[in-house]
Amino acid sequence: MDYREMYQEKLVSAREAAETVKSGDWVDYGWAVVTPVAVDAALAERMPQLTDVKFRGGVLLWAPKIFGIEDAKEHLTWNSWHMSGIERKAIAQGFAYYAPIRYSELPRYYRDGAAYNDVAIFQVAPMDEHGYFNFGPTATHMAAICETSKVVIVEVNKNMPACHGGFENGIHISQVDMVVEGDNPPIGQLGGGGAATEVDEAVARLIVEEIPNGACLQLGIGGMPNAVGSLIAQSDLKDLGVHTEMYVDAFVDIAKAGKITGRNKNIDKGRQVYAFGAGTQKLYDYLNNNPECMSAPVDYTNDIRSVSSLDNFMSINNAVDVDLFGQINAESSGIRHISGAGGQLDFVLGAYLSKGGKSFICCSSTFTTRDGELKSRILPTLNTGSIVTDTRTNVHYLVTEQGKVNLKGLNTWQRAEAIISVAHPQFRDELIAQAEKMNIWKQSNKR
Repeated sequence: MDYREMYQEKLVSAREAAETVKSGDWVDYGWAVVTPVAVDAALAERMPQLTDVKFRGGVLLWAPKIFGIEDAKEHLTWNSWHMSGIERKAIAQGFAYYAPIRYSELPRYYRDGAAYNDVAIFQVAPMDEHGYFNFGPTATHMAAICETSKVVIVEVNKNMPACHGGFENGIHISQVDMVVEGDNPPIGQLGGGGAATEVDEAVARLIVEEIPNGACLQLGIGGMPNAVGSLIAQSDLKDLGVHTEMYVDAFVDIAKAGKITGRNKNIDKGRQVYAFGAGTQKLYDYLNNNPECMSAPVDYTNDIRSVSSLDNFMSINNAVDVDLFGQINAESSGIRHISGAGGQLDFVLGAYLSKGGKSFICCSSTFTTRDGELKSRILPTLNTGSIVTDTRTNVHYLVTEQGKVNLKGLNTWQRAEAIISVAHPQFRDELIAQAEKMNIWKQSNKR
């Protein structure tokens, strides 16, 4: 079979591809760096003629052109599996909504028919000699999207890294309905954040001292996990492994420092496994055609069974705030949505089931409002509307710059005491007073 001939038969303009979308359709834009560009721009021109077009996507790294049309909410809704800052703004504009789900469940959710798609549109790497388009650093749930969409449109980008995997990391030309050759824009960047703060570094030091040689790492997104990664790169640790939801720049630094071999991994020995990657060009260059790195679907990377099978699994994630019962909110500030459930709970659960495994939820003990007011991230109870990402029964280590505590198995007064011990000193007396009112403080507790 001549795959090049098939390619040419399916080659269309971005405008022709956009014509496939009709009013009332469900349209999937993929995830993160594979979000379409050329077809999105053409569809934005078409959108004023359409109504009730329902888009799916997540972790947007740039604002799609469809977001910029006049009266967007009269023509479309954006339904996100995980919110970025761009999507938070779209919520405020009235046309974006979050779909709560554990990230690991997405492939099944599509394949069970619950996530029905009329059209799927996303970027891919150029077709190889075998007729395959690579999903880039975004295996995640892309195969499930393709399998369950009536029409599949790929937008070829020569700058998309071709990322090795084991399965479900690409789509064959025979399964594609239309091919669009875009303008080959640079791959969407996600900055590694600013320089680590003193608080970030203090938290990182407390975590890194818990990590043994040969451990397997999962890092979340944000300043603190990146600070942990930087400290690991400078440490004496060796023979580390990687099995993570998101591949971030910190892993590149750790690998280039010679700390990652994966030789102690119980599964995927020697491979750095991830569901999707987003970062700077350094990251995309590192992942491109790198056989050490394995792009895999999220129902494999985040599966508690996969995580728990890896000895000494270290899971490191952020929180927005935490209450005295040990409930972790990593998704919202009250009713204001911030991100999503992602895979945090999967990794918290899986790490504890791992032989020698530990999960760390980290945050600064305080934050400063725009008005300059210092506020505690440790609260008596979560604010009204805040989301419980990790229940109090599941949390293992809580870490702030004030210290770290193991909450596993502690009763209510023990954990109140432990949590208050890592709060900022300025707020401890008030937290104790609130704990007494809630009957979770014993008079014998330390003050």
